[in-house]
Amino acid sequence: MNERELLQTAVKAADDKRAEDILVLNMKGISLVADFFMICHGNSDKQVQAIAREIKDKAEEAGYDIKRMEGFDEARWILIDLGDIIAHVFHRDERGYYNLERLWGDAPLENIESELTP
Repeated sequence: MNERELLQTAVKAADDKRAEDILVLNMKGISLVADFFMICHGNSDKQVQAIAREIKDKAEEAGYDIKRMEGFDEARWILIDLGDIIAHVFHRDERGYYNLERLWGDAPLENIESELTP
């Protein structure tokens, strides 16, 4: 699976669990950590965990090994390391506080509209 297919899988999985404000930052040439950051949030601890679990499960079903998942039990900010893609699943209250979109404001946004349910 190439990184574009993995990114589509992660975005669709988050959308399937009704993640809000899904966006993808293209981090190529900006960060050595990953090529893409996917950022989204849920409105409750249970929803945040469901989003993260769905991303993990769908990536594994597609044959991709999850490198690491952090913060699952607390469900405030779950980080899922998919290698070239890092998925950040926030609780609504935490997303505004950490504001990764502003922190990485120089990163261009990827167009993911085709992956989202209208």
